[in-house]
Amino acid sequence: MAESADMDQLLTSFKRFAVHGDTKASGKELNGKNWAKLCKDCKITDGKNVTSTDVDIVFTKVKQKTSRMMTYEEFQRALEELAPKRFKGQSREEALQSIFKLVEGKEPSNVGVTKVAKAGAVDRLTDTSRYTGSHKERFDESGKGKGREGREEIVENTGYVGAYKHAGTYDNKLKTEK
Repeated sequence: MAESADMDQLLTSFKRFAVHGDTKASGKELNGKNWAKLCKDCKITDGKNVTSTDVDIVFTKVKQKTSRMMTYEEFQRALEELAPKRFKGQSREEALQSIFKLVEGKEPSNVGVTKVAKAGAVDRLTDTSRYTGSHKERFDESGKGKGREGREEIVENTGYVGAYKHAGTYDNKLKTEK
């Protein structure tokens, strides 16, 4: 069979795929969905010799009848089932080594995972330089929010109305009259 270092890498890959997408998974058993993902990500399925149907059939064949998961030993048997089919020109032992090399050290890929879309409407709605009215007062020139000062009317106890032009001139007026 394979060397112990290779088997350690195979076990590591098995555990990584076993816990993928499931926060409660222990890493000791692999479900059918993650088995199919492992075969796809490690390029065991090639669309010609090994298809997703073959992968599902092998999964059902090697796992226990009452179980919905496969153990590490069943995982090795499943790879042994798929090896001659995937690598037709090689002997059974060479095919097994080749399929182990495909899986060793691999981990689930996140290709195709939904990313944050930045549409033109979002840019337009979050551009603070285009805000008008009372919303304009909440941000400074750089677009940074002013915090509490931008949300609340800060009361200045000067005795003048907020928009009065000649604020602070009363004392000057009294001095000039005397």
